[in-house]
Parts: sequence; C-alpha cells; structure tokens
Amino acid sequence: MQKVLYVQEAEQYAEYMDPKIVKEIRDDRTESFESRQKYTVFVFPMYDIRQTSLAANQVVIYMDHEDLLIFCEGQRGYERVSSLYQKKETNECALWSFFQNLLKNDMDHLEDLECEIADAEMAAMVRFQNDYIRKIISYRKELLRLKRYYEQLDTIIDSLILNENKMFSKDGIQHFTILANRTTRYLQNVLNLRDYVTQMREAYQSQIDIDQNNLMRLFTVITTVFQPLTLMVGWYGMNFANMPEMDWKYAYPVFIGASVIVCVILLAFFKKKGWV
Repeated sequence: MQKVLYVQEAEQYAEYMDPKIVKEIRDDRTESFESRQKYTVFVFPMYDIRQTSLAANQVVIYMDHEDLLIFCEGQRGYERVSSLYQKKETNECALWSFFQNLLKNDMDHLEDLECEIADAEMAAMVRFQNDYIRKIISYRKELLRLKRYYEQLDTIIDSLILNENKMFSKDGIQHFTILANRTTRYLQNVLNLRDYVTQMREAYQSQIDIDQNNLMRLFTVITTVFQPLTLMVGWYGMNFANMPEMDWKYAYPVFIGASVIVCVILLAFFKKKGWV
C-alpha cells in the first residue's frame, strides 16, 4: 500500500504500523531517522526553496516491506507532497521518485540565486547602497535555511543507502546513491555561496573603512593647514604696545600674504606625498 496522508490520519492506519510509531507521529516526537528490523521511519522539514517567505512543512515517511505511508503537516504540505509523489510498482521506486521530484530544478534555483548575489555585489560597487548590508543579511539567512535543508536531506538519503533492514534492492541503492551525490553537490553549492556572501560583507566593510580613513585624512590635512594660521593669528592678535604691525600700513596685507603662502606650501607638500 502507498498513501499520502495527513498526520491526523495516522491512527486510522495503526494496523499497518508499529503502535509506538503511531503514538510518536501523533505527538510529533518522531526521530529524524529510525531504522528498525521491520520498518524505517524518518521526518524532515520540506521547503519550497523558491518560496522563501513560506515556512517548512513537516513530512513523516513510514516504510516497511509492504507499505509506504507519507504523513503531511497541513493542507499546503499535503498538496505539495501529492504533486511530487507518484505511485510506482515498488515502495523503493516510489520513494526514490518522490525525492527525485523534490530535488528537481533545485540547481536552476541555486544558479539564479548566485546570479542575483553577483548582481547585488556589482550594483554596490557602482554606487553606494544604504540597504546593501540588509541584502547581505537576507542572503545569509536564506543560505542558512538551504544549508540546513540539504544537510537533513543528505543525512536521510545516506541513512537509506546503508539499508540496515534490507528494504532496498541493489538497483534501489544505486538510485539513492545518485540522489545522495546530487544532494551533496547542492549542499556544497550553498556552502560556496555562503562563503561568497561572507567575502562580499568583508569587502564592503573594508570599503567603508577605507572611506572613513580617507575622510579622517582629509580632516587631518585641514587641521594641519590651519594650525600654523592659528599660531600666526595668536601672535598677530596680541594686545601689546609698540608692536610694529600697529603702525605699519602694510602689516595687514603682509600678514594675509604670509597666510596664503603657508597654505600653498603645506598643500603642495601634502599633494607631493599623495595625501590630498
């Protein structure tokens, strides 16, 4: 028997399963993967990776030598599993077909996500974007979700390949091995994208630090230019009797000229050093 069911329907099929498993499914206490002599049962969160705003739906799969029962959480999860599941002659073929359809076109989505991340990086290099950090955080959050998803699938499929209770034939093991390799590639792709996003964040932070250093250098140059002028103003403004500049009619123009010369000399020196 092969069925797609709601979790609430587990007790109706208790005669086909171990009573302990029925209770665990009902109480949502199923292990991530459990392989017994007469059956295999596992649970995983099923994501629609193209719908980032939707939460995962828990899927519990029970399989023995006669039956394959897939229990879904909620209406959306039931509809998605029903769209992916196809009845086959054997349970192993039906289970393999389900995972194959689940992973179908995932690489296309990952490639689109990679292009989107690269475009965001290029746009940030062309012009400053205030929401760039927010985008990076959003990408990291999505990649973390995908990482956990593919890690769980990879673990489950690897556990199925072990075939501890002899549920699968030799051909079935080969088919699941192909799925395991595909899942591993997807996981590695996600990890590479995560490293790429981390490098983007570090590069962006480095650019911010460079801009801040340039601004501080500009302030330092301005302060250095005006420091001698401040000293000259202090001397010129001292209120002492019989100071030469008090009686000389060219004193003020000379002081202005000296100030300009000092500024020109300092700016020329800074430009020669490459500071401005």
